[in-house]
Amino acid sequence: MSTGREASREEWADRIAALDQPQQPRKEPITVGRIVTTALRMVETEGFDALTMRRVAAALGTGPASLYAHVRNKAELDDLLIGALSRNVVLPAPDPARWREQVLGVLRQLRDEFLRYPGISRAALSAPPTNLDTLRLTEGLLAILLAGGVAPRVAAWTVDAALLYVSAYTFEASLRAGGVDREEVLARLRMLPASRFPHTVAHAEDLNSGGAHERFDFALELMVRGIA
Repeated sequence: MSTGREASREEWADRIAALDQPQQPRKEPITVGRIVTTALRMVETEGFDALTMRRVAAALGTGPASLYAHVRNKAELDDLLIGALSRNVVLPAPDPARWREQVLGVLRQLRDEFLRYPGISRAALSAPPTNLDTLRLTEGLLAILLAGGVAPRVAAWTVDAALLYVSAYTFEASLRAGGVDREEVLARLRMLPASRFPHTVAHAEDLNSGGAHERFDFALELMVRGIA
C-alpha cells in the first residue's frame, strides 16, 4: 500500500516530467475589436464581397457561433466596420471663415478610408448608421455647416447628400479596380456618327477628362458652393 510520502514523490515526478512537455499557447480571447480588425484586413486584401461571418471566424481560429456572441449578424459587423473607418477621420474645430474647406477636408478623408477597403462603402449604403463613431462624423459635419451660417435643414440635407456621394464614388471605384482604359473610351466616343451625337463627338475629350480625384472634388465643391 502506498504511503503518503510515496504519493507525494509520484506527484513530484509528474511535475518534473511535465516540464519537458510543450506548452500549449493560450488562445487570445475573441473580442469585438479583434473581429473588426480581422474583417478589415480581409476586405483590404480580398474586397468586401469576400467578407462573411464564417470566413472571419475561420481567420480567428474559431466557429461562427463564437462571433455571434459578440456581433449579432453581418449587418451589425458592417456597421462596426464603417464606424471604425469613421473613427479615423479627424474632425476640425468648426471655423466660420473656413467652413467650406473644412467640409471638403472631412469628406476627402472619408473617401480615402473607403478606397483603402474595396467595396466597403456598400455597407454604408445598405442601412442607416447606428454606430456612434459614424454618427460622430455626421455631428461634426453638421457643426461645421451650422458654424458657417447654413440653415439647419439645408445643413442636414447637405450632409446626407455629401456622404451618399462619397459612398457612391468609392463604390464605383471599387467596381473599376482594374482601371479604365481612357484611350479606348475616347476612341469609341469618336467613332459615333457626328450627325446623331454632335455634342458627344465634339466634346469627347472633355467627357473623358479628369484624373485622380478631380471629378470628386468638382462635384463636392459644386455642392458646397450651391449651399450659399
